[in-house]
Amino acid sequence: MTSQADQPAVRQLRLVVEADDYEAALAFYRDVLGLPEQAAFSGGDGARVAILDAGRATLEIANPAQKKMIDEVEVGRQVAPRIRVAFEVDDARETTGRLVEAGATEVAPPVVTPWRSLNARLDAPAGLHITVFQELSPPEERESLEGFGTDG
Repeated sequence: MTSQADQPAVRQLRLVVEADDYEAALAFYRDVLGLPEQAAFSGGDGARVAILDAGRATLEIANPAQKKMIDEVEVGRQVAPRIRVAFEVDDARETTGRLVEAGATEVAPPVVTPWRSLNARLDAPAGLHITVFQELSPPEERESLEGFGTDG
């Protein structure tokens, strides 16, 4: 839905994650994964937050059957909690290796999916279950695959 000025009603998706080990999580996502720091704030009692730029944001809504199917394709079993964070990267294999070296736990190595991306699963700092994915085909090729399209 758009506003009267034909602008999106929502300008930004911001995922807020509480990290018990703030310094480790910040170093992992900013320094290893490479999310640039946009801003950082601190307050009384040691309160700290960093806002990291993750590029374009989307909200992926999946029903339970789709979530199960994605887990089966990417991991071979159901593992994801209700929320999984996915990052598009240029090289899924290289990024997976860097993230594991920095302390993430590989849940499943990169695998080519039916939707033509190379996806890996990891358990990462701040308790996040993440996917790193690399698109292997342009959108117009993926859109022609069975099961692709838009609802509505």
